[in-house]
Amino acid sequence: MRRAFLTPVTLLMLATMAAPLAIIIAYSFYSRGAYGGVTAPLTLENYTRLFDPLYAVILARSFWIAGIATVLCVLLGFPLALFIAQSGARKNLYLSLVILPFWTSFLIRTYAWMFLLRDTGLINSALQSMHLIRAPLPMLYNDGAVILGLVYGYLPFMVLPLFATLERLDPSLLEAAADLGARPLETLRRVTIPLAAPGIRAGAILTFVPCLGTYLTSDLLAAARPF
Repeated sequence: MRRAFLTPVTLLMLATMAAPLAIIIAYSFYSRGAYGGVTAPLTLENYTRLFDPLYAVILARSFWIAGIATVLCVLLGFPLALFIAQSGARKNLYLSLVILPFWTSFLIRTYAWMFLLRDTGLINSALQSMHLIRAPLPMLYNDGAVILGLVYGYLPFMVLPLFATLERLDPSLLEAAADLGARPLETLRRVTIPLAAPGIRAGAILTFVPCLGTYLTSDLLAAARPF
């Protein structure tokens, strides 16, 4: 019965993931055509280019930026998930607010950050009108803008797994730690965080992988940065 019930899911995964991946692997052995397509003959040139220093630097920067964004999502998402898990009857409201950005296109949200961060954007205009700065701050077209966009876009992917883990946390464990003389920070470090480790790992995977492969955020928020 288990195999029978898993068969539709297995077929769906093969059709939507395995088949496209096989096509990409097959295309990787073809040569690049004159108009951007792929053509014969088969070659290993695409794989030898992996050892080009240019691509190594790009790959290293991608891992670096994705890693920073993931760490920031953990640092911001854990307190938020803990707060929601301990909110009682209002947790559904707070969860709705966390997933509210998904109701808007990711492209539109990225363009909104461009409007906020550019030299003539809302933030620089407000600071200049209050005479706090003389020249616009360079907040766009740099790594900081990319990391900000990634954290904003993928923070819910960190909060939701953490919330699912922290919600199942037995309150009696925290009470027992307090009865044994543990202070709140010590309870957090020695009880809450270790028990929330599965949620942290799941959230880190769900955040790091999309951040590593994202193109839209990097293209829009750092397109004009000189390399």
